[in-house]
Amino acid sequence: MIECNHILAVLDAERDNQPALSRALEVAQKTGATVTALMVVYDLSYDMTTMLSPDERDTMRDAVTKDQSKRLSQQLKEQGFSNIDIVVEWNNKAYESVIYYALNNQIDLVVKATKNHDDLASVIFTPTDWHLMRKCPRPVLLVKDHDWPENGEIIAAVNVGSEDEAHEALNDKITDIANEYARLLKGHVNLVNSYPATPLNIAIEVPEFDSEKYHSAVKNHHLDEMDAHAAKHGIAPNKCIVKEGLPERVIPQVAKEIDAELVIIGTVGRVGISAALIGNTAEHVIDALNCDVLAIKPNGFVSPYTV
Repeated sequence: MIECNHILAVLDAERDNQPALSRALEVAQKTGATVTALMVVYDLSYDMTTMLSPDERDTMRDAVTKDQSKRLSQQLKEQGFSNIDIVVEWNNKAYESVIYYALNNQIDLVVKATKNHDDLASVIFTPTDWHLMRKCPRPVLLVKDHDWPENGEIIAAVNVGSEDEAHEALNDKITDIANEYARLLKGHVNLVNSYPATPLNIAIEVPEFDSEKYHSAVKNHHLDEMDAHAAKHGIAPNKCIVKEGLPERVIPQVAKEIDAELVIIGTVGRVGISAALIGNTAEHVIDALNCDVLAIKPNGFVSPYTV
């Protein structure tokens, strides 16, 4: 059973509807968890007011957060959401407030609605959900406009071709969690794995290189590893999908074909320039999906933020 006692729903001040809260309450209803709604607000003009003293600026921020909290409480009551703890914080880095709240309040799951990001802007200005996937030590459920019907399809995105022990441990963790969500949602787990195409430069530069033999060897290796992983976790062979291509293409393609309700994927946190410019597989996958994504950190992950 999923150990989920306290869920944090991250609300968006610019949205009338709050899909993150709806999804958090749906999970809470099935797990018995409590839900806290967190909204982070910020207005640069308040910090640019040089005529005010620091104490006066703090007073203005408190007034804004209290007013926003009152409005949010009224809005949620009108939408049928009642008896929910509401927290409004002032921070120009929303992800910091989310991570610190999650750490300080024993949050088991962070739920946040996603937005489509412009490709160029995503490279230069990293969105909040990318920061959460990289730095939040708790599982992050990124919600899109897709229902969770019973008997739905859940994807566990695995990398069974790797011989790295950390990858194997993450594969096990992802698949275990997928099985737990399948029991929770009365759904079905699909294991999805991609493998790389034959490098064209090798085929061109090395005349004696047998590309067909290489391709067959790579494919069979992934198929054998998938069979072993599926058997280990009780996944039926007809629910195992191994395709050639990049994960960011294969996973969304399969999700669309089977109309998946949830994709569970592992993410490895990065910081600094590499995080801003490179990103990782989970980040490339998410914008191409039209369903929810549950981002899982590997065991032993250490967040750059601490209590």
